[in-house]
Parts: sequence; structure tokens; C-alpha cells
Amino acid sequence: MTLSLKAAQTILTTALDHSRKGSFKPMAVVVLDARGAVKASAAEDGTSLKRFEVAHGKAYGGLSLGMGSRSIHKRAKEQAFFVAAVSHVVDGALVPVPGGVLIRDDAGEVIGAVGISGDTSDNDEAAAMAGIEAAGFKADPGTD
Repeated sequence: MTLSLKAAQTILTTALDHSRKGSFKPMAVVVLDARGAVKASAAEDGTSLKRFEVAHGKAYGGLSLGMGSRSIHKRAKEQAFFVAAVSHVVDGALVPVPGGVLIRDDAGEVIGAVGISGDTSDNDEAAAMAGIEAAGFKADPGTD
């Protein structure tokens, strides 16, 4: 299964709706397919200059290591040199904090990732998960 543009747009709009309902700060959302290509993205009015890059780094880092960014965050605490080295390998496109969530299909295969930045990492992650689940997929944020 691949991630369709329609599904990516559902993830994007639902994540933003979830953020607005929660009165979160302005968000940047990036939806990547399994190759790491951008399928959909948006930055709300009022986001800071580099929110897109942070959101992209959360999603891209998850795809690069095959784990949600919550797990990368844990790994960064335990193996800082490893995460720093991987960040270098992916040209800095790795942000090791929650808010990067893998998209899994019914078979458990990774078909993409969502990265969100703008509010707390936990709120970013919750918005990503809401979007993924609304599109009919399984959200994999990683574990602490």
C-alpha cells in the first residue's frame, strides 16, 4: 500500500482541525511518503520561520531510523553520539523530540510519516496521531 495524496490531505486537515480545537499554537505540518518525499504540507499563519524544517525533521528522522520520534528522543538521551551521527548522515534532517509519527498500514508496514511543530511536543504528536487515525491508518509515535 502507498500513501495517496487524498490520504495525506486528510491527515493534514485533521491534524490542523485537532490543533484548533485544542487551542494549540500555530502549527506546521509535513506529511511524507515512505520515500521521504513531501506529499502534503502547510504552515498556519503565525508560525515561526523554521517550523516547516522542524516538522520535516521530526518526520524524516522517523523514516530514517524506522521509529517514531518519541523513540528517537529516548535514544538521544541514552546514545547521544549515535543520534548526532545519524543527524549528520541525514544532513541535519532529524529532530529528536516527539511530534514525528510513522504511518503504518493494516499489515504494519511503514507507508509514510507525519511531522508537526508549533506547540508542545506532546500536543504536536497528538495532532499527528489524530490525522493519521482519521485517514484509516495506524499511528506509531514510538515509545518513551
